[in-house]
Amino acid sequence: MTAGTRTRGRIDKRLAILEAASVVFAREGYAQAGVDEIAAEAGVAKATVYSHFGDKQTLLRECLMTEADRAAQANLEAVERLLEPGSDVRAALEDVAVKLLQCYTDQRSWALRRLVTAEVPQHPELVDVYCTRASTRVSQALADRLLALSVAGHLSVPDPALAAEHFASLLTGGMDTRTRFGTRAVPEEELREVAKAAVDTFLRAFAPA
Repeated sequence: MTAGTRTRGRIDKRLAILEAASVVFAREGYAQAGVDEIAAEAGVAKATVYSHFGDKQTLLRECLMTEADRAAQANLEAVERLLEPGSDVRAALEDVAVKLLQCYTDQRSWALRRLVTAEVPQHPELVDVYCTRASTRVSQALADRLLALSVAGHLSVPDPALAAEHFASLLTGGMDTRTRFGTRAVPEEELREVAKAAVDTFLRAFAPA
């Protein structure tokens, strides 16, 4: 076996453990999740989990970092649609809004938010992990795109960060109720209705004079 093969095998095992941990933590919660169960889900020995991560708390943090990066990437790809909005800015905003709602209602995103919320009292540092790697990055990217639209004359946005916050709130403010906290799948038609209503309200506030 070559050194490259060994390295590839170690990386693959690490990724398998992180994937398994995300499944088990989401299903059982951090306190009830056992390293034995995570190892079995990953198809590795328990000792292999400890070899890669040292302890369960470190595994939780690494798992959350991985899931936050995954969620952030999906949201950032949605926001990038505003780089080239075309002539119909309303349509571009609605398109982005639908994609952001799809990201928000994704089951892995729900699992990530539930896990962070549940573990914050015992592990308050997880808030920083989530915000730094996911929500803050997405908010900043959205603010940058809204500022660009404002400079181009498509919007009037005096405070891009606040406008991004308003846009996100209009989209997700009612989704906890609509999804029954992630236990109800929302049809795409309903997501599009929410997106359209959010963009309508947003443009009333930030359309150019």
